[in-house]
Amino acid sequence: MTDSDLLTLVTDLYPSLAQVQPAPGTPGSGLSAFEVPANTVLFSENASCQGFPLVLSGEIKVSRNSGDGRSLELYRVVPGELCLVSSACLFRAQPLSAFGTATKPSTLMLIKPDLFTRWLETPAFRNDVLGLFAERMADLTLLIDAVAFHKLDRRLAAALLGRGQQLLVTHQALADELGTVREIVTRLLRRFEREGWVSLGREQIQIVNGAALRALVSATPV
Repeated sequence: MTDSDLLTLVTDLYPSLAQVQPAPGTPGSGLSAFEVPANTVLFSENASCQGFPLVLSGEIKVSRNSGDGRSLELYRVVPGELCLVSSACLFRAQPLSAFGTATKPSTLMLIKPDLFTRWLETPAFRNDVLGLFAERMADLTLLIDAVAFHKLDRRLAAALLGRGQQLLVTHQALADELGTVREIVTRLLRRFEREGWVSLGREQIQIVNGAALRALVSATPV
């Protein structure tokens, strides 16, 4: 990939990066894309942050693991989105609070901490990062509420949020994540589809009405 192609790809996905200096793909930026296979661990809990990842293709799953081997998915990062855990680590100069794993072959770019700090001086990029905090915190709050208090339909709706519009996931994988059986997940997803909230395909789910899913998650239990 030439520097010009890289600059075009990055700024198409992250328009605010057209205003930072040095911009990716320009002379002196020292930035290049690299590829990782599926299931690559990109960062680990309690490790120091090596930089800020930009996802150019593929997907990163961010999760926390318990001492007994259980895992709770927090959110996913797809092309054009930013990683909350990485930015929080860089802001506070503290160890990472979660794990990041590539769920599929992915192309990434790693922004070193000093360059990330420099880019934050650009208002457009800083606004993107601050906007990310607001969006991710809203999703994480819904997830915490769903896990702690809500019924399975609310937990399923929360599990669908924060992964982008197109989810490549099986009903069995969702059932495993929620600690239930596939048949119940399928029944609930079909109900969501009848409501016009999602569209179901073979091993994929399209979010049609994210606002309705968020409304379900935030509804007061009866």
